[in-house]
Amino acid sequence: MRAVDNVSLTVAVGETLALVGESGSGKSVTALSVMRLLPRRSGRIAAGRILLDGIDLASLPNEAMRRLRGSAIGMVFQEPMTSLNPLLRVGEQVAEPLRIHRGLARAAAQQAAVAMLAAVGLPEPERQAGRYPHELSGGMRQRVMIAVALACHPRLLIADEPTTALDVTIQAQILELLRTLQRDLGMGMLFITHNLGIVAGLAHRMAVMYAGRVVEHGSVAEVFARPRHPYTRGLLACQPRLGEAHGLRAAGISLPAIPGSVPGLRALPPGCSFAPRCPLAIEACRADIPPLCLVGPEHEAACLRSESA
Repeated sequence: MRAVDNVSLTVAVGETLALVGESGSGKSVTALSVMRLLPRRSGRIAAGRILLDGIDLASLPNEAMRRLRGSAIGMVFQEPMTSLNPLLRVGEQVAEPLRIHRGLARAAAQQAAVAMLAAVGLPEPERQAGRYPHELSGGMRQRVMIAVALACHPRLLIADEPTTALDVTIQAQILELLRTLQRDLGMGMLFITHNLGIVAGLAHRMAVMYAGRVVEHGSVAEVFARPRHPYTRGLLACQPRLGEAHGLRAAGISLPAIPGSVPGLRALPPGCSFAPRCPLAIEACRADIPPLCLVGPEHEAACLRSESA
């Protein structure tokens, strides 16, 4: 089965592209494909190219890819508790890419790691460098993951839901940290999330994924103002708005929800995968998979009824 099919994304220097969609849409598999970290026995890149400064990562030998992974491309994984090595002190884990990719001696790498932990806002960085992941809070572990990913100043950062399970105060701090470091380092960022509030405040462009395909793509301002795919409209309608929740609750009205769930990849419906959940679906939607088409300046949607959306 195809977990990700015909996805084409571009991230420019200094730009943030948000990849959004429900769980099971293919966002994390897309990120792992770029990093060439798909599970060997269950995933492979069947076709296509992944270009970084003109180099096709999909065809690189493993050793060449290892040299780029962690140096030219950094990744903040979704769950820091399982992504950090529980047997190593966090300072060692930040220092490791500096020793491997920069060739720093152990003492110099450790010193640079402490400086990196300070740069990501970890209090008492020298003390924290000597602690193990389980001794840190969730927000502190997330900052360590960001320090590991940014230690070698990559040109591209992939952040896979880096604020999941964090309270809103820590979430705001992490997002501001990423924004500041991106500005200082001039890197591109692929930010994966299901939180459209984060997208509105962080990203320049957004791509909406559903069942392994991109169904809408454009600038954040344009997509939020004029969503042209029914799935995007449904996602936006599901977002609670400040001051609205109490009034809805008092009136006995629930927040809007998209009916049904993302289809299993082994049994995708014919035609548009969203058609069984779409209020605008017609018979033609179930015949062929609609391609991404321009629906506005630098705005694309894969919908036969984009004018009605």
